[in-house]
Amino acid sequence: MRIAGDEDRTTSGRRRRPFSAALKATRDVIVDLSELHFADPSLMIDLACLAQRLRAQGRTLWLSGAQPNVRTLIEAVGLHRLPAVRLDGQLPAYSS
Repeated sequence: MRIAGDEDRTTSGRRRRPFSAALKATRDVIVDLSELHFADPSLMIDLACLAQRLRAQGRTLWLSGAQPNVRTLIEAVGLHRLPAVRLDGQLPAYSS
Protein backbone atom coordinates (compact mmCIF):
# COMPACT_ATOMS: atom_id res chain seq x y z
CA MET A 1 0.00 0.00 0.00
CA ARG A 2 1.25 3.50 -0.77
CA ILE A 3 0.27 6.67 1.09
CA ALA A 4 1.37 9.84 -0.67
CA GLY A 5 0.89 13.59 -0.65
CA ASP A 6 -0.82 15.16 2.35
CA GLU A 7 -2.99 13.15 4.73
CA ASP A 8 -5.17 14.63 7.41
CA ARG A 9 -8.66 14.31 8.80
CA THR A 10 -10.22 15.74 5.64
CA THR A 11 -8.63 13.03 3.46
CA SER A 12 -9.47 10.10 5.73
CA GLY A 13 -12.26 8.92 3.43
CA ARG A 14 -9.84 8.03 0.66
CA ARG A 15 -7.98 5.70 3.05
CA ARG A 16 -10.96 3.42 3.67
CA ARG A 17 -10.76 1.30 0.53
CA PRO A 18 -6.97 0.62 0.66
CA PHE A 19 -7.17 -0.11 4.41
CA SER A 20 -10.05 -2.54 3.85
CA ALA A 21 -8.05 -4.27 1.13
CA ALA A 22 -5.06 -4.50 3.48
CA LEU A 23 -7.19 -6.36 6.01
CA LYS A 24 -7.93 -9.01 3.38
CA ALA A 25 -4.24 -9.59 2.63
CA THR A 26 -2.83 -12.99 3.47
CA ARG A 27 0.62 -11.63 4.35
CA ASP A 28 2.12 -8.79 6.35
CA VAL A 29 1.18 -5.35 5.01
CA ILE A 30 3.88 -2.94 3.86
CA VAL A 31 2.97 0.74 3.74
CA ASP A 32 5.21 2.87 1.51
CA LEU A 33 5.36 6.33 3.06
CA SER A 34 8.19 7.66 0.87
CA GLU A 35 5.91 10.09 -0.99
CA LEU A 36 3.94 11.21 2.07
CA HIS A 37 4.86 14.85 2.68
CA PHE A 38 2.49 15.72 5.51
CA ALA A 39 0.42 13.71 7.96
CA ASP A 40 -1.59 14.61 11.01
CA PRO A 41 -2.48 12.37 13.97
CA SER A 42 -5.65 11.12 12.23
CA LEU A 43 -3.49 9.03 9.90
CA MET A 44 -1.54 7.68 12.86
CA ILE A 45 -4.81 6.63 14.53
CA ASP A 46 -5.97 4.91 11.34
CA LEU A 47 -2.63 3.10 11.02
CA ALA A 48 -2.79 2.05 14.68
CA CYS A 49 -6.29 0.62 14.18
CA LEU A 50 -5.14 -1.19 11.05
CA ALA A 51 -2.14 -2.62 12.93
CA GLN A 52 -4.36 -3.80 15.78
CA ARG A 53 -6.68 -5.62 13.39
CA LEU A 54 -3.74 -7.14 11.50
CA ARG A 55 -2.21 -8.32 14.76
CA ALA A 56 -5.45 -10.14 15.59
CA GLN A 57 -4.92 -12.02 12.32
CA GLY A 58 -1.26 -12.78 13.11
CA ARG A 59 0.15 -10.21 10.72
CA THR A 60 2.39 -7.15 10.98
CA LEU A 61 2.18 -3.61 9.59
CA TRP A 62 5.52 -2.50 8.11
CA LEU A 63 6.07 1.25 7.65
CA SER A 64 8.67 2.06 5.03
CA GLY A 65 10.38 5.17 3.71
CA ALA A 66 8.88 7.79 6.02
CA GLN A 67 10.19 11.33 5.51
CA PRO A 68 11.84 12.83 8.63
CA ASN A 69 8.78 14.92 9.57
CA VAL A 70 6.44 11.92 9.21
CA ARG A 71 8.84 9.66 11.09
CA THR A 72 8.97 12.23 13.90
CA LEU A 73 5.16 12.13 14.13
CA ILE A 74 5.17 8.30 14.13
CA GLU A 75 7.64 8.32 17.01
CA ALA A 76 5.94 11.19 18.88
CA VAL A 77 2.60 9.37 18.99
CA GLY A 78 4.27 6.03 19.71
CA LEU A 79 2.91 4.19 16.67
CA HIS A 80 6.25 2.43 16.19
CA ARG A 81 5.97 0.92 19.69
CA LEU A 82 2.78 -1.02 18.97
CA PRO A 83 3.33 -4.80 18.91
CA ALA A 84 2.26 -5.25 15.28
CA VAL A 85 4.11 -2.23 13.84
CA ARG A 86 7.61 -2.27 12.39
CA LEU A 87 9.31 0.93 11.24
CA ASP A 88 12.20 0.58 8.81
CA GLY A 89 15.60 1.94 9.79
CA GLN A 90 17.38 1.89 13.11
CA LEU A 91 17.95 5.55 13.94
CA PRO A 92 15.22 7.70 15.49
CA ALA A 93 14.16 10.88 13.71
CA TYR A 94 15.03 12.82 16.86
CA SER A 95 16.83 12.10 20.06
CA SER A 96 15.63 12.98 23.51
